[in-house]
Amino acid sequence: MEEKKFETDSGIGINRIYPSHPDLNEEAGEFPFTRGIQPDMYRSRLWTMRQYAGFSTAEESNKRYRYLLANGTTGLSVAFDLPTQIGYDSSHALAEGEVGKSGVAIDSLRDMEILFDGIDLEKVTTSMTINSTAAILLAMYITVAKKQGANIANISGTVQNDILKEYAARGTYIYPPTQSMRLITDIFEFCAKEVPKWNTISISGYHIREAGSTAVQELAFTLANGKSYMEAAIKRGLDINIFGKRVSFFFNAHNNLFEEIAKFRAARRLWAEITKSLGATDPRAQMLRFHTQTGGSTLTAQQPQNNISRVTIQALAAVLGGTQSLHTNGYDEALSLPTEEAARIALRTQQIIAHESGVTDTVDPLGGSDFIEALTDEVAEKAMEYIRKIDAMGGSVKAIENGYIQKEIAASAYKYQNDIENGEKIIVGVNKFQVEEKPSEIVFSVDDSIRALQTASLNKVKSQRDEISVQQNLKKLEDTAKTNENLMPYILTCVEQYATLGEISDALRNAFGVYQG
Repeated sequence: MEEKKFETDSGIGINRIYPSHPDLNEEAGEFPFTRGIQPDMYRSRLWTMRQYAGFSTAEESNKRYRYLLANGTTGLSVAFDLPTQIGYDSSHALAEGEVGKSGVAIDSLRDMEILFDGIDLEKVTTSMTINSTAAILLAMYITVAKKQGANIANISGTVQNDILKEYAARGTYIYPPTQSMRLITDIFEFCAKEVPKWNTISISGYHIREAGSTAVQELAFTLANGKSYMEAAIKRGLDINIFGKRVSFFFNAHNNLFEEIAKFRAARRLWAEITKSLGATDPRAQMLRFHTQTGGSTLTAQQPQNNISRVTIQALAAVLGGTQSLHTNGYDEALSLPTEEAARIALRTQQIIAHESGVTDTVDPLGGSDFIEALTDEVAEKAMEYIRKIDAMGGSVKAIENGYIQKEIAASAYKYQNDIENGEKIIVGVNKFQVEEKPSEIVFSVDDSIRALQTASLNKVKSQRDEISVQQNLKKLEDTAKTNENLMPYILTCVEQYATLGEISDALRNAFGVYQG
């Protein structure tokens, strides 16, 4: 295969990297990684195009995954419905009206088997956006891989597993913070031994930003949460140079192109310094690797085709900022679940940036710009001011328990909305450049009958399993949760016996209690 030439359409050669700011004497791939975590970045390998998808039943979501893979997606990203996220089976009274709506409904191992039917889990990487029930969904994924004949030491992907941002910004928590942190470190410890290629946490700023934070707050609160997870793992006795390599991040990309690029560059620098201060000496344990999703809250129901332009700007910011994987939102997501057409356009947006724009031909294309370098420094310093305040409070858990982070996000959200309403901030098609529009029809939705289908399937699974063994193993899990023993092996056993997600969550509720917020 002929070696690729890096040159413009006019035949002008493009260097791998260009000199940066005079006082920033570093290369890409070198501490503190401001310019990127790989020396060649996208010259040698593009980011993973990981389209977030999941709705209705496992069968329907499996069809969408196959469609995306056939159209060039290079990694899967699973969206779970609300009952799955908060530990309720589809048959539970509190699940009514929510089954399959915001993601796919997963009640038992049987659903997970169907979800990945025909998809080789040793060949595809999978990201799962799940937090309170992360240990259960990970156990299901591992079990499916085993049933496929995979060596679980070779499977790779990410489980979000970031509970602190749930308390601060999103709300899908179940257990009190201390017990939730215990489950997270159990996953760290288990995966380091059994599933070494798995990213055990994706520390998420995305939902913090969706809740109304600024870019600086998103960065600060995310890294402060990350620091708390690292400290908890170190306290457990885990080696930061081992588990630190499997920590990843999940950031939002909004419309302010240059601030977003600066945010991503500053994030790498700050995380390198934080991990070094915590004792990390292996460069791979100091690197901040991150997934990006374009901003859901920036999408408008008015003139929805305008969202294609917004998503393009946001995706470009993520690429210029050095993301490792990227999801681009469908233009119709302010109206409904994305249609196949919208999902395809979103994916094509990434592919056009990758293969037609030329921005992947050099490392850190905007590095050395006085504006970008100054903005990177400013974002980093303002984020550190927040982190120092949170450290003084005793860390993220304390800052969340006393309401500090929530209040800061709420104040920013209020200001942003107020600026839109008084016209200081222009949103095209919303408060300026409006046109007469017919009421939009929701083009893709999930029918409430899905709950009946899921319940029938769930009842069938229960009728075919060894009920005595299931109940014995659920009781063993509940009892073990009251000790300090790692819970992952017990959760795996329950999953393999086809205990349901709700039953496993209830066993832990009985042991841990429920957080009332």
